Amino acid sequence: MATPDRRSPSEGPFLNLTVQQLAYLVAVADHETFSEAAASLGVTTSALSQGLAELERRLGLPLFERQGRRQLLREETNEVLAYAQRVVADTRDLGRWVVAAKHGGVGRVRVGMIDAAAVHHLHDEMSSFRLQHPEVDLRLVVAPSGELLDQVRRGDLDLAVIVDPENVESLEVSPVVTESLVVVAPAGIKIGAPSTWGPWVLFPRGSRTRELIERALVARGAVVDVVAESHQPDVLREMTRLGMGWSVLPDSQSGQEHGTGAVVVTERRLVLVRPSARSANPAADQFAQALVD
Repeated sequence: MATPDRRSPSEGPFLNLTVQQLAYLVAVADHETFSEAAASLGVTTSALSQGLAELERRLGLPLFERQGRRQLLREETNEVLAYAQRVVADTRDLGRWVVAAKHGGVGRVRVGMIDAAAVHHLHDEMSSFRLQHPEVDLRLVVAPSGELLDQVRRGDLDLAVIVDPENVESLEVSPVVTESLVVVAPAGIKIGAPSTWGPWVLFPRGSRTRELIERALVARGAVVDVVAESHQPDVLREMTRLGMGWSVLPDSQSGQEHGTGAVVVTERRLVLVRPSARSANPAADQFAQALVD
């Protein structure tokens, strides 16, 4: 027993048309002859004629009328032509979008950076990427390395620029920049022997940068007595200005002029981290390559 057709009469039949057939119709409307239309599409006149004949069969309507040796579109089929033009134009737009997506021209990139990377080291690279890829939705999160690493592992971020982590399991790691960490003394105090340095205002315990700093200070013979903590270099620098203690900051955020004899205690490496197993995201690949380059 046949299944009853439950569509309302206003819905009409579902027409099984192909984009190629509709493109044939648009080409014929845009050219004087079938041969010119076929040439514009890179097909033979015979293939064009057969495609249009199949389109007429599927529509159940004649599309052309003969005038002498020419076949012209019937005026009453203008609705079919308008539909064909919309579909062909939309399909071409989709094709351009697909090409752009394959080459990273569109899409979304969720990136995390520590403040030094976002503000000082990679600002120009981000600006350039946005200018060259205006259709890419670039979303930036600025946070400490530990938080960003957790978000990368959870899949909340496509990539992040952080201080080189110890545990790189399931991650791809690419070096981006190495920066000096320098001693910042309270205003008016001359930097002497390491044994005279301190007390300290440093990054919070548990952070990778704090670990690097403490290790370097101990190696130099300094006493690491920490009286205040903050993730924000600007806050730490202000604490030193107020005389609350000494600090060790990235050279780019220390407030000291380059070439003034800053005391470098160690270096930290900023790296780009991504999940080693990830879904294809050409836009993220393009952005990551721009940062590494």
